[in-house]
Amino acid sequence: MVTGPPDEYLDDLNPTQREAVLHTGGPLLIIAGAGSGKTRVLTYRIAHLIHHHRVSPWDLMALTFTNKAAGEMKERVERLVGVAARDMMVGTFHSTFARVLRREIEPLGYSSRFTIFDEVDSMRLIVQVLDEMGLDRKRYHPRALKGVISAAKNEMIDEESFAHAPEDFFAEVAAQVYKSYQSKLREHDALDFDDLLLVSLNLFELYPSVLERYREKYKHVLVDEYQDTNIVQYRLVKMLAEEHRNLSVVGDDDQGIYSWRGADIRNILEFEKDYPDARIIKLEQNYRSTGRILSAAGAVVVNNVGRKEKTLWTENPAGEKVRYHLASDEHGEARFASAELERLVSEGRRYDEAAVFYRTHAQSRVLEESLVRLNMPYRIFGGTRFYERQEIKDVVAYLRLIVNPKDEVSLRRVINVPARGIGKNTVAALDAYAARIGAPLMAVLRGAGDVPGLSARQQKCVAGFVGLIDGLADSAEELEVGELIEQVWTRTGYMEELESMRSLEAEGRIENLKELLGVVKDFQSEYGAVTLDDFLERVSLVGETDDLETDAGYVSLMSVHNAKGLEFPIVFMVGMEEGVFPHVRSMESEEELEEERRLCYVGMTRAEELLYMSHAATRSLWGGLSANPVSRFLRELPEECVEEVIWRDEGAAEDEREGTSLEVVKGDVVSHAKWGPGTVVGLTELDNDVELTVDFESVGRKRLLLSYAPLTVGTDPLS
Repeated sequence: MVTGPPDEYLDDLNPTQREAVLHTGGPLLIIAGAGSGKTRVLTYRIAHLIHHHRVSPWDLMALTFTNKAAGEMKERVERLVGVAARDMMVGTFHSTFARVLRREIEPLGYSSRFTIFDEVDSMRLIVQVLDEMGLDRKRYHPRALKGVISAAKNEMIDEESFAHAPEDFFAEVAAQVYKSYQSKLREHDALDFDDLLLVSLNLFELYPSVLERYREKYKHVLVDEYQDTNIVQYRLVKMLAEEHRNLSVVGDDDQGIYSWRGADIRNILEFEKDYPDARIIKLEQNYRSTGRILSAAGAVVVNNVGRKEKTLWTENPAGEKVRYHLASDEHGEARFASAELERLVSEGRRYDEAAVFYRTHAQSRVLEESLVRLNMPYRIFGGTRFYERQEIKDVVAYLRLIVNPKDEVSLRRVINVPARGIGKNTVAALDAYAARIGAPLMAVLRGAGDVPGLSARQQKCVAGFVGLIDGLADSAEELEVGELIEQVWTRTGYMEELESMRSLEAEGRIENLKELLGVVKDFQSEYGAVTLDDFLERVSLVGETDDLETDAGYVSLMSVHNAKGLEFPIVFMVGMEEGVFPHVRSMESEEELEEERRLCYVGMTRAEELLYMSHAATRSLWGGLSANPVSRFLRELPEECVEEVIWRDEGAAEDEREGTSLEVVKGDVVSHAKWGPGTVVGLTELDNDVELTVDFESVGRKRLLLSYAPLTVGTDPLS
């Protein structure tokens, strides 16, 4: 008997939220605007189904896009209905269907203990394929090829279909790489992230009885962030809900920003086409941001054509206006953001209340330099993640090899780490023999005495490695995961080697390894006793956002894409220029430009109280200097919501500011140090500067600050 909360919990909801929670059955689309409490609605809906409609927790499937969101959802439901929620199928698409495949995949030729390859593993495998095919990695970049393969899988195109219609020579090579890559994945008894979904779809299509079993089991399917689903995820959800049609999806078409990784915004925009009887509920009350921030963000996104009509409103105070700043260049922009942060902290704000968003990671460098000069704590989100650090990947590779001896990517990673006398020549001889007899590499290692050209010493080293792995595999049957990890770094000599280095870098790596034990403890506290298979699956599926803590006493620096799902009291958005944001790649496509506008909207609506938006008169980025016009997104802001911040850049060189004495009038011919002669066609008086608009013969029209631009009156170039 499932116990649940009294009806009072419905009092926490506004009328439209309550309507969504009380919906009994059939297709439901909840359009949840930014900061409108969608997680609360989704969790309360689950609790209401369990408590009032006697739906068993085991009959519900809730799908999310991050482990963090899944954990938060499960935790909230448990608070409402009790411990019965712990066994609910709540998880990311990838983790949920990984669990399905663990139970059902064997008819497709994989074992239930298949390895899940993350991005780093997949890249290693593609590099191996390129090397075996004799292809130049500089000409055929592994990351580009991985992108092509991933895009094909997200469009449900397998390696055979992809090979039928290559568009050009690169696509022809990509088809060969794709085919070899998939073949090796099967040899290694491994799936990559995209396979977890595509293979699940294939399983349901090939074995209708399996699909029917899951349809009957999960009588209600709920999906978070539906605007981010790709065609494979869309098909999986549609298949599972096809008979009972108890499908509840939550999302916001204004926050669809992932088309570049396969997301199809049409899934949410055309939901009613698939389900003509669907109930549509719009959550338009925002609980996060001030009124002015909300009005400004709404004024930007309303310019998109491909969207569902909605108007967010809030009972929060109107708050401060959006603060706009024009800097001389990217360094001045970084100094401005740093100085404002310093001022806010001096007035009582905390570093962890603030975040700086940029369109591309390349913009972070000057921000870092400025924060370092002011000795301000910061963290770049999107750098090397915990699970991608060398020492963590090494230990996890040992664990994977223990579970799955066919996993040759893990085998190659650790066969000589720490160094044990199995160098490149030895591995090359083993590889050649494996290829000749058509045997897996681990099988060849076990029979190293038969491999031509191996010395007695090499054979002994190989035998020692095999014995080590077998010994650890035996221990894995008896030890808890944490104990096994300690055995791995002890018996392999990994920890001893780090300790012998006696360096700060080695100390940090030792601390990371010990933190891995903390991960195990956290996992155990959440799920109870866990197997090695459970732990490896968790590590493989952990997402970037699961690594981010927003209360650790540092300023967060991140791309706007990484900011999705987060919120901060204070937000700086830098680089608001045409060609930077919106990005130059989006300028020729209306669909891509609309996605850039949605991305801007996402960034703006992360801000709770203060929002700064800045751009630079000139910017050095991607190896060149440019003077881009102000971003159209800034021009779309309503005047009543914006105020300009005039800030004296004390960090700029004094002689640069002496240019304010230059007298220029409209029609003057001026000369720029780089762009040569041009004609002044416009002047705008600022509080302590003048903004010039100049038509240059070489580069066209540019906007410049008089005090910073390297100009002289006349046609003679500067010396």
